Amino acid sequence: METIKPYIPFLIPVIILQLGLMIFCLVDLIRREKTKGPKALWAVIIVLVNIIGPVVYLVVGREES
Repeated sequence: METIKPYIPFLIPVIILQLGLMIFCLVDLIRREKTKGPKALWAVIIVLVNIIGPVVYLVVGREES
């Protein structure tokens, strides 16, 4: 724990950003009727691929109606 302690002030904003982005993308995924690909796959990508997954969904996965 002592080795992580100096990095905590830098990790907290990254964790908050990750959680906020993930929640925003999951809510958008649920509300959106059509996506480019199956919704279940996008949900897995959003949750498991950390910061890059939600960004990829926002750029590639959403289909404008």
